[in-house]
Parts: sequence; C-alpha cells; structure tokens
Amino acid sequence: MPEKIAVLIADDHAIVRDGLRLILETEDDLEVVAEAADGAEAVRLALELRPDVVLMDLRMPGMDGLAAIQRLKDTAPELAVVILTTYNEDDLMLHGLKAGARGYLLKDTARAVLFDTIRAAAQGRTLLSPEVLARVLAAQGEPAAESQESENAAALTDRELEVLRAAARGDRSKEIARDLGITERTVKAHLTSIYNKLGVDSRASAVAAAAHHGLLALDELD
Repeated sequence: MPEKIAVLIADDHAIVRDGLRLILETEDDLEVVAEAADGAEAVRLALELRPDVVLMDLRMPGMDGLAAIQRLKDTAPELAVVILTTYNEDDLMLHGLKAGARGYLLKDTARAVLFDTIRAAAQGRTLLSPEVLARVLAAQGEPAAESQESENAAALTDRELEVLRAAARGDRSKEIARDLGITERTVKAHLTSIYNKLGVDSRASAVAAAAHHGLLALDELD
C-alpha cells in the first residue's frame, strides 16, 4: 500500500469541510488529518502536523487565506498549499499564486481535477488548469514598471523560458528533461535560476510572475 497523502482542510464552513472530507476519503491514497476554521488555526495545525497538502479557502474570519499562505511560505516553505475557494476573481488568483500556492481551484471543480491537483502538489509539482492558466495570463495587465525585478525577468535565457513554459503546462522535471534532451539535474538548475531571477520560490509563483512581466503567452503553452 502506498503511503497516504495527508491533507489539512482550511475553511470556515463546517459543512464544506465535512463534504470535502467525505470526497477526499473516497480515494485510497488521500487522508484528511485535520481541519481548520480560519487562517490562524490552519497555520498552527500545518506547522504542528506538517501535512503533505493544505487545502486553503481564501476568505475566512480573522487571518484570511492569503495571509495564512504567506505565513506558511515564510515559516514552512516546503508545505504545499492548494487554494480551493468560491471566489472566481483574477486578482485573488494572482495574489494566491504569487504567495506560493501550488494550485487554484474553485469549489465546483470536478473531483478528478481536485484529486490530480492534490497529488501533484504533494509531489512538489504545480498543476494549473488551462482555464486558470489562461486567466493568469489574461490578467497580467500592463507590463511591470522598470525595476531590478523586471530587468532580472528580462534576463531569462531562451532555455530557461523553454523550461518555464513546460513547467506552466504542468510537466514534471523528468518530462521536461526528456523533451528538451537534457538531464533532470539541469532542469532543476534552470528552475533555481528562474526562481532567483523572478524573486520567487515555486513554479506557480514563477508562472504568475512571468505572466506579469509578459514572458508567457497562452499560444506558447499548447
């Protein structure tokens, strides 16, 4: 039996938490280990239990989901957070991904997508649906003002852009290595360089930052 993926659910509605628990535990490899009713409780339980994935709602009383994601990024960046919310707003999506979330799902998403996103996050991958990715790119707005950050973004090499586009499609490091004819270690080195140049520390935040700087286009990710 493979080891179960431990999931923490953070949502201020008990009926939502109950429903998610029932849905997730239909899968043999998923296990809900705790529930939180607000951001502060989510942070406390996540730091105490170290689950594989935190399913985080955004708007909760007290500390909201965005603040909780940022707190976890600062204190335990290895923890994987997936946003699961009713709020279909581009600004929240961008802020959540830039804060370090590895996925953004709406509560009416299909079960299979939910399961796949949790499994990807537990493996250290980012899995953004085509719809979410399209909205991230469409919401990039005006190019970022000239700054050290934008200069660093412009300094991405052609190979780094290839790796970033593949990562945005949800490809794993070994898949990127195979497609580009390079080693997996080289892929990881390129990702580290990309993160450093963009000032981020995850694939999702790299995609959001690259979109903000106009470095990704939807037709390049097909």
